Amino acid sequence: MTERRESIFDRDLGRTAANHAPLTPLSFLDWAAGVYPAKAAVIHGDTVFTYAAFAERCRRLAGALAARGVGPGDTVAVFAPNTPALLEAHYGIPMAGGVLNAINTRLDAATVAFILEHGEARVLIVDRELAPVARDALGMTDHRPFVVCVDDPLAEGGVLIGDADYEAFLAGGDPGFAGVPPGDEWQAIALNYTSGTTGNPKGVVYHHRGAYLNALGNALTFGLNAASVYLWTLPMFHCNGWTYTWGVTAVGGTHVCLRKVDPGLIFPAIRDRAVTHMCGAPIVLTMLIHAPRDQRVAFPQTVEVATGGAAPPSAVIEAMERMGFRVTHLYGLTETYGPATVCAWQPDWDGLGLEDRARRMARQGVAYPTLGGLMVADAESMVPVPADGATIGELMIHGNTVMKGYLKNPTATAEALRGGWFHTGDLAVVHPDGYVEVKDRSKDIIISGGENISSLEVEEALYRHPQVMEAAVVARPDATWGETPCAFVTLKPGADAVSADAIRAWCRDSLAHFKCPRHVVFGELPKTSTGKIQKFVLRERAAALPE
Repeated sequence: MTERRESIFDRDLGRTAANHAPLTPLSFLDWAAGVYPAKAAVIHGDTVFTYAAFAERCRRLAGALAARGVGPGDTVAVFAPNTPALLEAHYGIPMAGGVLNAINTRLDAATVAFILEHGEARVLIVDRELAPVARDALGMTDHRPFVVCVDDPLAEGGVLIGDADYEAFLAGGDPGFAGVPPGDEWQAIALNYTSGTTGNPKGVVYHHRGAYLNALGNALTFGLNAASVYLWTLPMFHCNGWTYTWGVTAVGGTHVCLRKVDPGLIFPAIRDRAVTHMCGAPIVLTMLIHAPRDQRVAFPQTVEVATGGAAPPSAVIEAMERMGFRVTHLYGLTETYGPATVCAWQPDWDGLGLEDRARRMARQGVAYPTLGGLMVADAESMVPVPADGATIGELMIHGNTVMKGYLKNPTATAEALRGGWFHTGDLAVVHPDGYVEVKDRSKDIIISGGENISSLEVEEALYRHPQVMEAAVVARPDATWGETPCAFVTLKPGADAVSADAIRAWCRDSLAHFKCPRHVVFGELPKTSTGKIQKFVLRERAAALPE
């Protein structure tokens, strides 16, 4: 073995303050405020903050937190909808050296109490509309953070609680606060809790480097620039708004806040604020498509909309295009700072018909340019599957935009990151062109008579039915076949009655018969607090169905 000698490129060429600084998304705000000081940075109702004003408010928040003793490694929780206060928290809290814990606004008091205690929140900033839940949560734990209440003029009801008013808290902060830059880009910047289906949620820890890189990855893949106007239809608490909280600022774009996802608010905002970009789970797209006609408002521009989670069915893509939206399919998890892959558009897809385009757009695609890499491989041997579009393996990810790990849970961290890859738990194939397509969660695949059935494939067929608004397919135990598909279906508002036999017949027209649902149940689908369909609930319901 050749002994390694010192390289001439290392000799006398070390890191200094002149040529090295830790990567942090906080630098985006400094840049935007310097380049576009008079430009609208944040719009909330009739309130508009320029980038100069936005940066000052963030510095004041950081100064006020520092005066309260918040420093590196201290958690500051925020329980608020998509408002300027939560956006300011994405900068002000890490400016003070703290770690932002944006709490899901749909959680119950007991879960909020667990998060405050587990994350050891030193300060809690809460919107008045959510204050009753926060008050109940604080009554369930001995943990006592300093509480700051936001009296947002657009809030509906609620109460004022806590030790300080948010605006008064900011007024007491130093507008020239220099900030506490991270000593290391591996330093924690955010704490996000998973919406686990069983047990307590896990705390996912992000670092400054990952937040910086994923924000830039979003800007690159979604085409953000200084002319972009981004409407906050995606919760900022969800993976820190998929890091768009930092990505929009990175290009000097405009943030348009939205307290609640309501088509009656979304359509006018798109028209009146000339919105160019927005994101949302598939449920948001479905909500817009099925909005009452009197809520829909025409707008002249094409709006880019990114969606994650399950692949958008062709019927959804077609309906969104008719209304003036262009859909981009992203894929990621809380553990990957939100989006990690994109179904990158290829020029030769332009001439395809809707069905063929939708089939390609349904794929999770290729790695973000800021991701280290992805592969589909056998979960145990770690041997990659062939790119044949048929062989199923587990989708794995590695790189700078994978979490530090789970807070206070080394066992779960080691399991998730074993072998040098983050194990997503999603089952996928690789197509000959290198594009990845998720076929199912490992726990959602249906094995019937020894054959694997993708619940997503059956759901795609159901979504094409003209009367179906939402659909979910799970395994139902079967004495003969082991498992068979069971479909749960929500019909469109005002839809004509449809029988289970008609649904099954529809599926047989496009699926192998063994893949068609043996049972069909109509009604509203149970969802998590982030809008994901709770398949574990549906599996329980399916198992309880009579023969």
